[in-house]
Amino acid sequence: MAAKLKDVAQEAGVSLATASRAFSSVDMLAPDTRRRVLEAAQRVGYDMPAPHRSRTIAVLVPDVSNAVYAAMLRTIQEKLWPGRHRMLLADTSEDPARETELLETLGREADGVILCSPRSDPAAAGRAVGSTPLVVVNGEAEQAPVVLMDVEQGLRQATEHLQSLGHDSLVYVPGPAASWANRTRCQILTDLAAQRQLDLTVVGNQSADVHGGLASAAAVAASGATAVIAYNDLVAMGIQAGIRTLGYRCPDDISIVGIDNVDVAAASDPGLTTVQVDIDKSGSLSLAMVMDQIDGKPVHTGPVRLGSQLIVRGSTAPPPDSGTESVTADAVAGAVRGRRPRTGSTRR
Repeated sequence: MAAKLKDVAQEAGVSLATASRAFSSVDMLAPDTRRRVLEAAQRVGYDMPAPHRSRTIAVLVPDVSNAVYAAMLRTIQEKLWPGRHRMLLADTSEDPARETELLETLGREADGVILCSPRSDPAAAGRAVGSTPLVVVNGEAEQAPVVLMDVEQGLRQATEHLQSLGHDSLVYVPGPAASWANRTRCQILTDLAAQRQLDLTVVGNQSADVHGGLASAAAVAASGATAVIAYNDLVAMGIQAGIRTLGYRCPDDISIVGIDNVDVAAASDPGLTTVQVDIDKSGSLSLAMVMDQIDGKPVHTGPVRLGSQLIVRGSTAPPPDSGTESVTADAVAGAVRGRRPRTGSTRR
C-alpha cells in the first residue's frame, strides 16, 4: 500500500500541515525541518510531488492606460495570484525600439513573456527574448504561440446592421499604423464593403485613444458618410465628442460603432454600439500557454482565434432622410470656426 502524507508526518515527528508545507510552501519552513520531512518521505516510500516554484511573467503592452490592456492585465494577475506567481509590467508607449529593448531585458529576467499588440517586426520579438517562452496577443510572431481577438464576425454583423438601417456610406477611423489589429480591421472592412457594395472611406491613422477620435472628427464629418466604424471604443467615443463640437449629433446625423466593448462603452451617451471581443479569455489563455511552455508541455503552435459579436446600443440609427444636403469640407470648416449647421440640415 502506497505511503500517505500522514505517514510522512508521523515518521518525521511533525504535524500534517508541516509535512504538507515541505512540498507546497517551501519558504514557510526552516531548512532543517524541511530536510527532516524529505528524508522521512524517502524512508516510507512516499511519492513526492515536484516542489512548487514561483514564476515571474513579464507582460508588455503598448499603452497601459488603455482599458483593454487594463482588463487583460487584471485577468492575468488574478490567474497568477493563487500560485503566488509574479507579474512584471512594461508599457512600451507605442515605440517599436523601446519594445525590442524591453523584450531583451525582460527575456533575461522573467520565466516567460506575454507580448500584447506588438509594434515591432514579427521576427524581432523572438530574437529579443531568446529561449525564454513567449506568447503574442493580437499580433504576428515567428515560432511563438499567438492569441488573436478575431473581429471578423463582429465587423460582418456591424456592416450588416448599418446597411439594414439604410447606411450605404461608411468611414473607418484607423488606429496606429504599426498595429496588426488596425491593418487587419481595415482589410476586413475593405472586403466587407466590396461584398456589400458599400462606399467606404478610410481616413488618416490616429492614436488608439479618445484624443485620436477627437482629432479625426472633422475628417469624419467631411467624408460625407452617415456611419463610422472606429479602431476601438476609445476612438469611437472621441469621435462622438468631436462631432458634437462641430454641431452634429450621434446617431441623428452620424451613427458610430466601436470595437472592444470596454466598460465605459455602455455608459456613454448614447450607449456605444460596439464589436465585443473576449478580452478576459485572451489574458487567461495567453498566460496558460506561456506557463505550459515553461513547464515543458506541448503548446498549440498556430494562432488561436477568439470570436467576436456585435452589441447594439443607441449610437446607431437610420441615416438622415435622403435627398437633403450633404456635409462638405467647407461646412466642416465653418463649424470649426463656430458656425453650426443650418437648422434642419442633415448629412444626406
